[in-house]
Amino acid sequence: MNIFDYAMQMELDGKEFYEKLAEESDTEGLKTIFRWMAVDERKHYDLFRQMKEQGASLSMADSDALDRAKNVFAKLQEQGATPGSETNSLDAYKYAMKVEADSATLYEEAAAKETRQEIKDILLRIAIEERKHLNIIENVFEFVNAPNQNLVWGEFSNLKEF
Repeated sequence: MNIFDYAMQMELDGKEFYEKLAEESDTEGLKTIFRWMAVDERKHYDLFRQMKEQGASLSMADSDALDRAKNVFAKLQEQGATPGSETNSLDAYKYAMKVEADSATLYEEAAAKETRQEIKDILLRIAIEERKHLNIIENVFEFVNAPNQNLVWGEFSNLKEF
């Protein structure tokens, strides 16, 4: 399997994964974020398909998923959304973080081996978008996992600094 076929399959798998997360999410804001990420993965798939079919002379639009996700998190906080409502998805978010990190690394390594500058540039831009996706998923994970990270035992609430 060549890099294009491999990348196309990875992007389709990512699209399906984010669509599933959106479907299973109970929080409308998170559903929206996952839908945006699925759309980005589909754009990446289409780009790799074009690269495979046409070779060079391609262009790629920037993703604005990270900026939009920041706005959704702000709205969730304004609406009083409670972290932890999606804790059943923590393993899925951990998996997504690993996949996004591995994808970015794969595209960076492929770009390092690529001799055509135009293809190298596109691979690096996709790697940057995958890193943005990683950032989004890390933020989702932190939001959802927040109740597991807080110390709420009363016995520690009266500790004084020495």
